Amino acid sequence: MTPPPLMTVAQWLAGEFDNKPQAMEQPAWFVHLRLWHRPLPMRLEGNLAIFAEQANALYPDNAYRQRVLMLREGEALGDTAQDERGDRPLHVQYFAFHQPERFKGAGANPQQLQSVVPGDLERLPGCVLHLTPEGNTWAAKPVPGSRCCFQYAGETRQVEIGFDVGIDHFKSYDKGVDPQTGQGLRGALMGAYEFTKCCDFSSELPV
Repeated sequence: MTPPPLMTVAQWLAGEFDNKPQAMEQPAWFVHLRLWHRPLPMRLEGNLAIFAEQANALYPDNAYRQRVLMLREGEALGDTAQDERGDRPLHVQYFAFHQPERFKGAGANPQQLQSVVPGDLERLPGCVLHLTPEGNTWAAKPVPGSRCCFQYAGETRQVEIGFDVGIDHFKSYDKGVDPQTGQGLRGALMGAYEFTKCCDFSSELPV
């Protein structure tokens, strides 16, 4: 059974998002993006999971950054540690696709996700966020000491990840960094990308 806080986070995450006002106000720093968070039709390791991808709003059919966010209770590696209130911690674990091109466009075409099986995914051990409530939002921040890296085109890429989610908005702090120097290369270099939910997909969450 999914803990109520994780169900709330999943419901708030599930949807299509847009950052048009931000992109119009600060075009030099923020690209106009569409972001999809589509619930997977099945549970992953018994947990709710969200398929995510994004696209330049000018080219919505050319989506990229396909990934899966699994929402779970307990530490990232199965630790049963509790927080100071005696509650088990809540986390977001990221997964990559072995063949992301197979699922390109699934944000807008969810029937593509019907064929996803666990073997299509690769757990990214360092790509874990700790969920905590902050007012009317849930904040997802990196686990201390973690380092989110993945292989792309034969090179090691590093990403600093994080987000805030509310009932109708989503802020992304994701940015690519140089794994050697830590210098920001792309993404949220001048602050969070600020998205507003324009379509709700929470009804697609598996019971």
